[in-house]
Amino acid sequence: MRTLPLRLLLACLGTWGLASAAHAQTHPSVALRELPDALRHQYQLSRPEMNSNSRCAAAYDSHSEQDRMSLRCSIYIKLGAEGARRAMQHCEEDREKKHIHAPCRIVQE
Repeated sequence: MRTLPLRLLLACLGTWGLASAAHAQTHPSVALRELPDALRHQYQLSRPEMNSNSRCAAAYDSHSEQDRMSLRCSIYIKLGAEGARRAMQHCEEDREKKHIHAPCRIVQE
């Protein structure tokens, strides 16, 4: 009898883990080390305010032209998936404004 609630709890946790792993793959990503120096520096300045659910999205056409780069972060957020969605949305808006051709991607440390 006591194992039924434990099994239900484990099943729910397993399902939640799979759902969050699947959602993490819905947005394209880029490694932090692959970003241009200016974007990496901007990310490091934002890092102290970030929590485990914060997400940043970056788009860039050039490693040297700063007007062809964008890094947008969702910092004060309660859910990582929502942080990724908002960061991508803000990045896309900035990308269109700056006429950046490369897509926005979620930054992965």
